[in-house]
Amino acid sequence: MSYFDAASSAPLHPVARQALQASLDEGWADPARLHREGRRARLLLDAAREAAADAVGCRPDELAFTSSGTRAVHDGIAGALGGRRRVGRHLIVSAVEHSSVLHSAELHASDGGTLTRVPVRRTGAVSAEEYAAGLRADTALACLQSANHEVGTEQPVAAVAQACREAGVPLLVDAAQSLGWGPVEGDWSLLAASAHKWGGPAGVGLLVVRKGVRFAPRGPVDERESGRAAGFENIPGIVAAAAALRAVRAESAAEAVRLRELTERIRIRVPELVPDVEVVGDPVRRLPGIVTFSCLYVDGETLLHELDRADFSVSSGSSCTSSTLTPSHVLRAMGVLSEGNVRVSLPPGTTSEEVERFLAVLPGTVSAVREKLGAPGEPARTPAASDALVVDALGRRCPVPVIELAKVIADVPVGGTVRVLADDEAARLDIPAWCEMRGQEYVGEEPADRGSAYVVRRVS
Repeated sequence: MSYFDAASSAPLHPVARQALQASLDEGWADPARLHREGRRARLLLDAAREAAADAVGCRPDELAFTSSGTRAVHDGIAGALGGRRRVGRHLIVSAVEHSSVLHSAELHASDGGTLTRVPVRRTGAVSAEEYAAGLRADTALACLQSANHEVGTEQPVAAVAQACREAGVPLLVDAAQSLGWGPVEGDWSLLAASAHKWGGPAGVGLLVVRKGVRFAPRGPVDERESGRAAGFENIPGIVAAAAALRAVRAESAAEAVRLRELTERIRIRVPELVPDVEVVGDPVRRLPGIVTFSCLYVDGETLLHELDRADFSVSSGSSCTSSTLTPSHVLRAMGVLSEGNVRVSLPPGTTSEEVERFLAVLPGTVSAVREKLGAPGEPARTPAASDALVVDALGRRCPVPVIELAKVIADVPVGGTVRVLADDEAARLDIPAWCEMRGQEYVGEEPADRGSAYVVRRVS
């Protein structure tokens, strides 16, 4: 089985396993106590904090361990907003932040705060200038991920951090995806990360608050972790997390070169091997191990199941893999195709042979899924007399509305239109994306009795 979903959770690093097993015997006592067992536990906790702080590039007393990366994000945002409440209640985030950031932002807005979501380019990156333009006199906090979890695009954190510093606004960076590859550049103020993303155990997060940043923890606090993370410290998990971070950093330079070559091979060869594929994300400014592509006329959930049957574990941001049947907020913000979306995220140690086997299996798998869904072949070139058609795809989920559109586009003359009636949220994203890929003109969306009518004009 080839595990290609490291962006969700990386396999436990061997060093982390060793550290975890050792600290289970040595780090079980209360580190706040003065007896021998407590002092031993305190030494382990302090050593782990120093190692993690060195990897982050902060002071040990600026770093607190939390119960997860999500908890670090939630507490970091709430604490920073609380500490700067007198300044104002404006929060600024990018449109492609992790759901943990967006959930905190939505809670802030529902509590009377104001919120700005900075859009991204088609590559998934914000413009540093546009982000800076969103800062206001009443901005309490800005949030920006270091790199995107779905498409791997790196964000201009250093430039945004400089703009925030000049405006007197603290910047919180979600570094969950990137911290294993290196420290976050720029003059940021707060940072959150999650150990299971770099090969540490689940249930350990990092929250860094720089000295001088106003911070007011929300909810009950206690004496542990500088009052920023209540509850008994998970010392074995923390020790293993710090050990894993130090180990992956020691390997990161060489491994990054190797994984970049493998993901570049996938980026180049998938469109050559599989027709009607869009590779998404920035082609250059991206993390080493992540490559994401979307296949027209493919049900994402079915494709993932078929790849799993072929012994490949991958993930997707496609609407069809979500219980809500709505497109990924990241793909929606980028304006790219969500159909048949596949994220390949290679863990350290992935071999060239595994990638070659994936490239050999993928074309036949996609072809079989398309055949089951009745995807169109080469369209007929003789148009019907009518210069306008209506496709009724109401009640049908992705990618059927786009498949039906593709089947009939050649039935209208050049300049003619097709109206696709659809009530699937994915159509709002995938029909315009199909038009861009196929060289047709997306006219726009019109209201309908049910759902919407998406109007496409045939150009070629």
